[in-house]
Amino acid sequence: MDATSKVCHVVAMPYPGRGHVNPMINLCKLLAAKKTDILITVVVTEEWLGFIGPDPKPDNIRFSTIPNVLPSELVRGANYPAFYDAVMTKMGAPFERLLDQIQPPVATIIADIELLWGVPAGRRRDIPVASLSTPSASFFRLLFRNREMNLLGMFVFCLG
Repeated sequence: MDATSKVCHVVAMPYPGRGHVNPMINLCKLLAAKKTDILITVVVTEEWLGFIGPDPKPDNIRFSTIPNVLPSELVRGANYPAFYDAVMTKMGAPFERLLDQIQPPVATIIADIELLWGVPAGRRRDIPVASLSTPSASFFRLLFRNREMNLLGMFVFCLG
């Protein structure tokens, strides 16, 4: 990629779990294949960078890391609530510091829908954020259906 050309820099931030990192990388590969004037930076923890294999990737995808502020992926199952809490409370600040330093400037962020701090981080910098939901369509439909039922119940209750 010519360094002097104007590129759209996308930063992708997956939730640190295999069912989230792999789909995010696959989405990034699809985007990179469709547009040559795009640069995608996938942000993972230092530990996760070591897990990502030598799978070929387009030249316009790169990886960047934030420090290991979480319990190791290898032991997270022993205390998943603590791991999840660390993701929600400790990953956001290093991610935001990276956003402030990364070059070229970020045009948009793709944040895993599970990372509740992703959208506010973009808003504070006036960077648009797209959320990626990695669960299956059937699981998403189940969640949506439950939401519909809750709204329907509230509607019926209000009409009383």
